Amino acid sequence: MQRVKHIVTSVRTELSAPSWEEFTMQFAGGHILQSWTWGDCKAHFGWPEPVRLAVVEDGRFVAAAQVLFRRLPPGWWTTAYVPKGPLLDRAKTDSAHVLLGAIHDICRRRRAVSLKVEPDWEDTSDAHSWWQEQGFRSSARTVQPRRTVIVDLTADEASILAQMKSKTRYNIRLASRRGVAVRVGTAADLPGFYELLRITSHRDGFGIHTQRYYAEVWQAFARRGQAALLIAEYKGQPLAALIAFAWGRQAWYMYGASSNEERQRMPNHLLQWEAMRWAKALGCESYDLWGIPDVDQSQVGSDVVQAEEDGVLSQGMGGLYRFKRGFGGREVRYVGAYDYVYSTPLYRLFTAAWNWRSA
Repeated sequence: MQRVKHIVTSVRTELSAPSWEEFTMQFAGGHILQSWTWGDCKAHFGWPEPVRLAVVEDGRFVAAAQVLFRRLPPGWWTTAYVPKGPLLDRAKTDSAHVLLGAIHDICRRRRAVSLKVEPDWEDTSDAHSWWQEQGFRSSARTVQPRRTVIVDLTADEASILAQMKSKTRYNIRLASRRGVAVRVGTAADLPGFYELLRITSHRDGFGIHTQRYYAEVWQAFARRGQAALLIAEYKGQPLAALIAFAWGRQAWYMYGASSNEERQRMPNHLLQWEAMRWAKALGCESYDLWGIPDVDQSQVGSDVVQAEEDGVLSQGMGGLYRFKRGFGGREVRYVGAYDYVYSTPLYRLFTAAWNWRSA
């Protein structure tokens, strides 16, 4: 008679950074925002004491979540957030429910008004149904980009270039012909990168973090070869820069900026291409361009100025969309944010306050 193996399941909170990092790199759907390193960085900027929970079966991680907590005024309550997580297989209902139960328990103990999750799951009816069955409600307030473009890096460089739009390929080569060169930056280049961010923020009307934020996040990953500050220059003058990250077999372009000068030299096109080459050299199989407007292609107006015509990221919704789509790749829309509410009155109060502040 065949013996049935008994599986021992437990939830652990006392975990080591190396084992956590290994799991987030290897898990299907693992994400850099669920890395131990990312949680440590966020702890310095408004999300103190990240909580890491792992479901372990016979000594092996099968599901996990890094939960960030932030205090709400006047400091009696908190809000909880799981960026690009939790990491679970919804087909394995037992471990998934054990993990969610542990998350709810820690949230209640920390007086959380609500829990927001933004799993790295594609937008399907099954995905929405699963979260609704767990008692979560869809939230219009997302933190991470809902839609993006992901470029496949598994082919050779010639093939990756070939799947781009012809205008994008042309602009990549044009940048080189017009004297633009891309180099890897160091800590000494961070002030210059931040100045470009300030210029871009003013031009395009969006907020940015402090210089210390970008420095700490970059350094935390760069010291292990998992982040690169790339700078596009013309005759020694920085024209554009970005910070790209690699985690496991994935890479992301998260932070970018450009000058108002010499934009006809197309520095951003060459910069993105060199970031893809950097990621591919590390063994990454995909490069995420980190967000495009959350609209269908048919909704992008034809009357906006196209970014591929001038090589900048500051031509409005249509320009940003066309610039990133020019690199080919697959357009992906995620399931978005889901909230679990622990206190309905407080949730409504803080949601109304947030909406008023945003308006």
